[in-house]
Amino acid sequence: MKPDRFHLALTAYGRPVMHGWWGSEVVARGKFVSWVGAYGTVPGARLVLADEVEARAIVVWPDEG
Repeated sequence: MKPDRFHLALTAYGRPVMHGWWGSEVVARGKFVSWVGAYGTVPGARLVLADEVEARAIVVWPDEG
């Protein structure tokens, strides 16, 4: 398992605010949920959890679907 495979990024109005890297998808998803709770009220906030090995977004908040 690649130690920095899962990347979580928080942006506000398109500007980076903070980010983190995890080797475990389970841990990264837990952080995603935690960050939505902690930072979801930041104006213009957007969170993206990505799998950098597969080059794809796993989950995005707010849901754009």
